[in-house]
Amino acid sequence: FVNIIATPKGGTHQAGFESGVVKAVRTQVEANARKLKVGQDKLEKDDVLAGLTAVLTVRLPEPQFEGQTKEVLGTPAVRKIVDQVVSKRLTEILTSTQRTEKAQAATLLEKVVAEMKTRISARAHKETQRRKNALENSSLPTKLADCRKQDAEGTELFIVEGDSALGTAKLARNSEYQALLPIRGKILNVQKASVSDMLSNAECASIIQVIGAGSGRTFEIDQARYGKIIIMSDADVDGAHIRTLLLTLFFRYMRPMIEQGRVYAAVPPLHRVVVVNRGKANDTLYTYSEAELQAVLKKLEKQGKKYQEPIQRYKGLGEMDADQLAETTMDRTHRTLRRVNVPDAESAAKVFELLMGNDVAPRKEFILAGEGLDRDRIDA
Repeated sequence: FVNIIATPKGGTHQAGFESGVVKAVRTQVEANARKLKVGQDKLEKDDVLAGLTAVLTVRLPEPQFEGQTKEVLGTPAVRKIVDQVVSKRLTEILTSTQRTEKAQAATLLEKVVAEMKTRISARAHKETQRRKNALENSSLPTKLADCRKQDAEGTELFIVEGDSALGTAKLARNSEYQALLPIRGKILNVQKASVSDMLSNAECASIIQVIGAGSGRTFEIDQARYGKIIIMSDADVDGAHIRTLLLTLFFRYMRPMIEQGRVYAAVPPLHRVVVVNRGKANDTLYTYSEAELQAVLKKLEKQGKKYQEPIQRYKGLGEMDADQLAETTMDRTHRTLRRVNVPDAESAAKVFELLMGNDVAPRKEFILAGEGLDRDRIDA
């Protein structure tokens, strides 16, 4: 801000601020190089500013802006003034002998040095190891909530539909061996798309990158970072569509995962029935279809048991609390999973091409024929 005018594109005041911060931090890192184990490496601006959030406000008479929108400050003298003020005050904090500020300064310097070492190791990795395809790089997507276990044996990656379900799943999972990767809605239909389109799609790229075994002809299943891949989408038509799109991605570009039975679909419940018990805690029953619900209700009526109404109908995973999601969908001792098999790869490829491919005419004939379809199940 300059005189309470927002300058989102920065200018000389921001340049002075960044210069002052980098100068102060770099000086203190060099002074503590032995303690921080810096060696001969040099800090760069990105190392210091990584993760930094700051509010910068300057007040000056007759500020000069670049352009009519006043989004960039152009007054040259401001850079040096801000640089000196920030550098001096930050140096005082970083060299303070007060216990609290001293501990904070040590933590800050360690964090900055860690950023530098990460950058250097990433660059070395990139220079020494040839990338097999466009997806192999040294860092995983920030939205991945990884598990603690390093070995793929026994680990599970849940591909979760949306951020609302992700928040609940984080509380419901066992972080020792269960990892979570959220996707935003419906991914690219890779049956129609080219390889380059697939690689440039953020959701597809994230999935392949997180699994870590490459794609297509370069796929090496021994390099997969997880033992199981579990698609956890809502129990509705959109959820089924998302699951189909994800399975298409696995079938086309990571088929060995399906062939070895390592891809699963989670089976979340549709209904929650609370059975009222007199004098003791109520029982909770979950049903997975309308027919199962009606059968359970009839059984309860025959037994003379009452249940709370209205019966809860889950429209999505985000409606469950963490305990319910864990008990029904994520806890190994209670959940139900459907393993995705490919007993006949050629037959499966034809079905995927029919339902998801570029040729519209065969798909139209299939729909019009209505073979095996129940009109009442069509969501229209």
